[in-house]
Amino acid sequence: MESAEADMLSLHLEVIPTAGIVEAVRKAVPPSSSGSISITCLPKHGVDATLAVATELARDGYQVVPHLAAKGLGSRERLRHVLEECADAGVTELFAVGGDAGTPAGPYADGEALLRGIAELGGGRFTLGVAGYPEGHPGIPDHVLLESLRRKQEHARRIVTQMCFSAERIGEYVTGLRREGVDLPVRAGVAGAVPTARLVSLAAKIGVGSSLRFLSGKTSLARNLLPGNRYAPEEMIGRLGAQPGIDSVQLYTFNSLDGLPALGPGRASLA
Repeated sequence: MESAEADMLSLHLEVIPTAGIVEAVRKAVPPSSSGSISITCLPKHGVDATLAVATELARDGYQVVPHLAAKGLGSRERLRHVLEECADAGVTELFAVGGDAGTPAGPYADGEALLRGIAELGGGRFTLGVAGYPEGHPGIPDHVLLESLRRKQEHARRIVTQMCFSAERIGEYVTGLRREGVDLPVRAGVAGAVPTARLVSLAAKIGVGSSLRFLSGKTSLARNLLPGNRYAPEEMIGRLGAQPGIDSVQLYTFNSLDGLPALGPGRASLA
């Protein structure tokens, strides 16, 4: 049975700025939805693709959150231009990450430097989110991630976690953050309704770690999460409601927008 807290979790989506995604969002999600839509910023697409999708959806009335990758911004002036473009489209929230590119294109080497740059140039116009890693980061030690989050609190207003398949692991992560003095609200990252084979491949590539092992298990939880050949996030969302300190859920859709969770009364539905 799901707790009262579960009914209060709001639902948000993340999409990738590929061809056709704007029309897919328009078809699957009404602009009147109370949830936000985040748009990733990957090296293969770049910030221009992110901005194109974000600004078009924003002008349609969607609440969008463009991701900005620090390493992909070539100059301070480039960042200033990006922020102006976002503000002109009515964007009020941004997500600052380091990015997957090997060498920074400009003065922003990591998410922390980008966060400071946005705070300086943005004139207080944007709410800022940062990433959290319940299962660690493949290239950054845990203690370095923790110290960085402590410093990011000066400018950030939210943590969105990496995709994880264990509500309990995310809950333990939040408890650990609170113990270490990180008090930012936490949005839990959950895979959307994605074909299982594709999800396993994608998850392995981003290194989500031990919580992925349940995918080949025979437990009742695994059966609930994996009916047939498609991952179903409803059970995971319900379990997250029982974890303290989690205020919302972000579905990593991988642009698979069919079969969004039909959330019950009291939850913010994007369907």
